[in-house]
Amino acid sequence: MFFQFSKPLYQPYERGVLYDRGVFKGILTPGTHRRVGLHWSVKLHDIGNPEAQLDHLEFLMAEHSLLLNAHVTLVQTQFDEVALIKQGQEWFTVPPNQLRAFWKGVSTAEVTRFKLSESVELAPELVPQLKDRYLSGLYQVQIKESQMGLLYDRDNFVRPLEPGDYGFWNFNQALSVQTFNRTEPAPNFSCTDTLIEKHPDFVQDYCVAVQLSEQKMAIVRHRGKVIAILPPCCRQLFWQGVEVETIDLDQEKLSTALVAELVSGLPETLELALPYLYIYEIPARHVGILSIDGAIQEPLEPGLHVWWQFGKTYSTQLIDLRLQTLEVSGQEILSKDKVSLRINLTAGYRVTHPTQAVSGLKDIEGFLYKELQFAIRSAVGTRSLDHLLEHKDSMDDIVRQYIQPKAEAYGITIDSVGVKDIILPGDMKDILCQVVEAEKSAQANVIRRREETAATRSMLNTAKVMENNPVALRLKELEVLERIADKIEHIHVNGSLDSLLTELIRINPPR
Repeated sequence: MFFQFSKPLYQPYERGVLYDRGVFKGILTPGTHRRVGLHWSVKLHDIGNPEAQLDHLEFLMAEHSLLLNAHVTLVQTQFDEVALIKQGQEWFTVPPNQLRAFWKGVSTAEVTRFKLSESVELAPELVPQLKDRYLSGLYQVQIKESQMGLLYDRDNFVRPLEPGDYGFWNFNQALSVQTFNRTEPAPNFSCTDTLIEKHPDFVQDYCVAVQLSEQKMAIVRHRGKVIAILPPCCRQLFWQGVEVETIDLDQEKLSTALVAELVSGLPETLELALPYLYIYEIPARHVGILSIDGAIQEPLEPGLHVWWQFGKTYSTQLIDLRLQTLEVSGQEILSKDKVSLRINLTAGYRVTHPTQAVSGLKDIEGFLYKELQFAIRSAVGTRSLDHLLEHKDSMDDIVRQYIQPKAEAYGITIDSVGVKDIILPGDMKDILCQVVEAEKSAQANVIRRREETAATRSMLNTAKVMENNPVALRLKELEVLERIADKIEHIHVNGSLDSLLTELIRINPPR
């Protein structure tokens, strides 16, 4: 039995791929096609989609190349080749070592081939045409006018990219572009050493390279402002337009101009410089003793002092040149007669040779305190309580004579030494108070008896005078009468006033 196979193709954009029992037999154009038998089949394709999705394309090209070429454009690329296809308004890419077919129909495919071994960059005239189009394997980059791009292939630097649009074939995803802002003068390159050593042309054309030895550091400025401080043994790249000042580290201390710029200038400049600086300010009436790596240097006058601290250790001890006081309080010491005393002492001193004091003493105040303790023990322990109380002022001289030469040996002058208090224990204080009270009471009794004796002697002399002198006796009587009358408040008179006065003042002659 025979069957008739009929397949009409009505649309002009349709193509049919004819198969006999699954074997390719041809490509059918629009129209009616008849075959006898059920073993025939047709797979329709829309040539509005320019790329022909044909099964077993490599086999078909080998066996039916003439037939295929009548209907499709075959594009085959080598291992280092890529093809760019334009058909109508559409674009396609063919990766390396690939075979693709494109329908012939309304328009013919335009094929442009690129050798990847020669260049991976898309021709500049094609870049605008492909802008904003997504094509497989095409890496498009736009560098803004304020930027600079660096092209890398497998992390290896290839070349710089000026502002503009670029396209690169990147089927193996090996290409990448890093963009840097040209308005920021210090780009953060990931491979500074490689750029300096392997790509000197790029460095010379676009950058300023700073390479420092062990005894050099650098200050980098852009438009007059400090943007970087580079330590020794540093390698750094900057965009062209910066100014680099190299400083020899033999000059450890900063000049006045640098101090004003880095320390007293802009806050952001100080923040940038602070990790590399040792800063110390000496107030008025003081002096600073600077040590560099443990070695004492010349004294520092009042003011702001700044050093570079690359690889060195700095320390400063501040010395007050004014008169200072030292209190030695609550020193309990036994006197020669075994009396426990508590002594409070005050000393005034000045540091006259700071370097000598710092180099010889770790703790100036601690040294003086201990020596004053020894001086007090020496002065009190060899004298009795009575002697100490009687010659309290002499203790000042004894302590001063002890401490003065010891202090002068370290550049310290003792201005004054004085014992403020000698405090007795409670029971000894009570006993001493009783002794003093008894002494004062005895002195008071002696004075009282002396006065009583003088008064008695005076009365005896007066009595002897009045004994032989009636007139003096009468005057004494009238004196006594006057004192009595002063104490009378009321007088009652009986009889006449004349008789009363006569009786009152009558003097009986002695019998």
